Amino acid sequence: MSIAGCLKPFPMRLRVNCAMHPCGGGRQEGRDYMNDVWRTALLALFMAGQLVDSVSAAEGTCLRGVNLAGAEFGPLPGTFGKDYIYPSVETVDYFASKGFNTVRLPFLWERLQPSLFGDFAPDEVKRLHETVLYMRNKGISVILDPHNYARYQGQLIGSPDVPSGAFVDFWQRLAQEFGQDPGVIFALMNEPHDISAVSWLGIANEAIAGIRTVSTRNLVMVPGTAWTGAHSWSADWYGGSNASVMAGVRDPANHFAYEFHQYFDEDFSGKKDSCLRSEEAVASIGKIANWLRANRAKGFLGEFGVTGDRSCIAAAAAMTEAVDANRDVMIGWAYWAGGDWWPKEEALNIQPVDGMDRPQLAGLSAALARPMPSSKCNIPDRSFGG
Repeated sequence: MSIAGCLKPFPMRLRVNCAMHPCGGGRQEGRDYMNDVWRTALLALFMAGQLVDSVSAAEGTCLRGVNLAGAEFGPLPGTFGKDYIYPSVETVDYFASKGFNTVRLPFLWERLQPSLFGDFAPDEVKRLHETVLYMRNKGISVILDPHNYARYQGQLIGSPDVPSGAFVDFWQRLAQEFGQDPGVIFALMNEPHDISAVSWLGIANEAIAGIRTVSTRNLVMVPGTAWTGAHSWSADWYGGSNASVMAGVRDPANHFAYEFHQYFDEDFSGKKDSCLRSEEAVASIGKIANWLRANRAKGFLGEFGVTGDRSCIAAAAAMTEAVDANRDVMIGWAYWAGGDWWPKEEALNIQPVDGMDRPQLAGLSAALARPMPSSKCNIPDRSFGG
């Protein structure tokens, strides 16, 4: 049933049968399928310069996550259960059973705070609390993700209609709600765009400073502008490069990580059902990792996703391997996306359909099975190690 209530139970059969694998055959065909996936993945890693000495022996990163969409769906204000939804108990249980230990939880700022500088909507904050509490009781770290693209009611943060102080107020209120639990992570904003890096840096630093007046316990994830693309981190077409400007992030608690997104299609948007630029996408992780090392910082891959095509599944495996190979600076990844309301035709959907795993899970299974880092895990402690 929905964690936030109001919905009928969402039945889900979790049994996996190799004979019904998307490869279309029995156990041998399944093994052949996975061999092909890994051959392609290893080739991509080799070309990206990310290959480690032993893939099977490599440790993984701390956060192995999935985006569970739904609370950001629909028009505003919307009706719960009709226009938008929070993840169901069954969905959370399913992904936990597969080894995911982190959920990135998208929602809309306007629903939680209907008026700038105003109180949170009681019913909405209750739903958010219930969802987070269920996940935390399952041992899952939760990344709170206002999925607003640096906007409120379509108006850019920092504009006369949405002053930066309103964004600070929002985060201070959210920190008051969740600041006591270091297993709740604060992702400042989903994919800011059409705002200069300089402007966004100032807004981000104001929000971080505001959060720290309430809580120093929660990790803060900081995106860049230009949809925070890993591939374009060093480009400057959007008003100063993220690489040069976002090095200026300042956190009084020194407890933050940069968030990157990276897709594999022609324009790296994730909107086209292809992975034609997968080699460049995977290679971008190595470049980002070098930038993080140079700036003594940490990073998190907050979105990536693929279709069920065999070569794209291999690209997902290569991407998680690249993140894990750079675990001295990368703290984890989150796949886009699962969620109760995705139609089965949605290309990147990893929500099981008719009780069957989606084929994309094959590209994540090795990363989910890797041992946790032997050094202290990066979350929730401030001491990153490595």
